[in-house]
Amino acid sequence: MSAETPVQSAGNFARLRLRFRDWRGSRPFWAGLFTLLGGVPIAYFPYATLQLGTMSITMSTTAGAGSLIIGVLLITLGLTMWFQAATRIFAGVAAIVLALVSLVISNIGGFLVGFLLALVGGALAVSWAPARPEPAGSGQPDAAVGPGGGGFAPGAPQGGPAAPGWPQPPYDTADGGTDGVRAQDGDGGHRVG
Repeated sequence: MSAETPVQSAGNFARLRLRFRDWRGSRPFWAGLFTLLGGVPIAYFPYATLQLGTMSITMSTTAGAGSLIIGVLLITLGLTMWFQAATRIFAGVAAIVLALVSLVISNIGGFLVGFLLALVGGALAVSWAPARPEPAGSGQPDAAVGPGGGGFAPGAPQGGPAAPGWPQPPYDTADGGTDGVRAQDGDGGHRVG
């Protein structure tokens, strides 16, 4: 072995860690992990035999097959969130529905552990959105766009009444006059705000 071998392996580890970080950031990773972990206790507890000293407790019920199906579906939905990020909303809603159904079928949702994990995972999947690509430039946000930039978005109307979907211009200016449509006129005579 040479002296460069540990440095090379540290470089490989750092490279793999950065690749995993990029992969994790491009999909609802935590949603998939929580959903997958939620399926494990839901599928496991109905078939488990717990030992408390010399006493054994068996949790098997007539709903064992239903619990196994719900648990396997939650694990599959967690993997789907990782590898098919485009179906995240369907997978999230399905995980929430299966978590709610597991309350009735599977020992109170895997003693509430599986229920809560699957419910949080489904909610994270529904709320996750892919990141916007950064503009090819300096890496700084465009100062002309956005609420703090003081400018207008490209294509936004610059004066007069705003088009539907665009924010209205301010009503009062510093000199006390109005700039644009009054609130009473825009709402059919009723004052807004």
